[in-house]
This record gives sequence, structure tokens and C-alpha cells, in this order.
Amino acid sequence: MTTRSFPFSTLINKQTSVFPALDDADVILERRDAENLVLMRSERFQAMTEGLRLAARSLSIIARSNRSVAEEAFSEELPWLKWLPAEARPECVTELLDHLLAGADTGLLVPFSRALREWMSTAEIYSDPELARRLRGPFDTTTATDLPRPSTTNE
Repeated sequence: MTTRSFPFSTLINKQTSVFPALDDADVILERRDAENLVLMRSERFQAMTEGLRLAARSLSIIARSNRSVAEEAFSEELPWLKWLPAEARPECVTELLDHLLAGADTGLLVPFSRALREWMSTAEIYSDPELARRLRGPFDTTTATDLPRPSTTNE
């Protein structure tokens, strides 16, 4: 599927130039002071979510019956999994599959996206043995300064 981009102001001022684009493309409305928005026809949206739900459930079924096949599929699509310690890979795959399945079922994919970024960041740390070693500690706290806990009330 292709996408077309328009400034958000075009939607407000000239809807007749934005809505026809939806016939053969999804539309990205670019906003200066906020996150961009996406417009798409509901039929394409439904097809996308149904496809995602089917793919997520199928992958989850495969993972339950043959974990190594699921890991292999994820490793092929997410090559940075190789940087994780071997004992962390199953946890990563399980967490990502669980978030993907829940997101496909509810339409809320932000937790999946967040977990994907977090695991990738963790893998990037492990890709640098010196950085991983430094982050494991021990930490020199001789020059550390205690800071007061932030207030939980609005003052």
C-alpha cells in the first residue's frame, strides 16, 4: 500500500484534495507541533488488523508447540537477538509474542512497540562487551551525592 502526505492544514482548508487520495493510498497528515496522523479507509484498516491478528495468533501457536521454530523466525526477522545472552532469548521471544498477540487482539500495539525497542536497546548494550560489563557494576559510589526523593504531591 502506498501512502501520500499532506500538511494537516490541507485537510482543514482543502478537504477535496485529501479525501480522493484515500481511494488508492493511506494519507499521512503532517503536523508541525504534534505527532503526525494517518487516515485510511476502514476496509483497509479492518484488513490490516485482521491480518495482524491472524499472523500473531499463528505465530503464537507455533511458538507454543515448537519454541525453536518461533525463535528462528524471530531471529531471522530480528537479527539483533543474537547479541542477547542465550538465556535471555526465550524470555525476549515470549514477551514479544505475548505483546504482539495482545496488541493484535485489542488493537493496542504501543506496548509491543515499546517492548521491541526495549529489547533491541538491551541487545545493543550486550553487543558491546565493555559497555555491558560497566553497566553490570560494581559502581564506584565514593563521589556520589544523595539526592532527595522527588515530591509526589503537586506543589
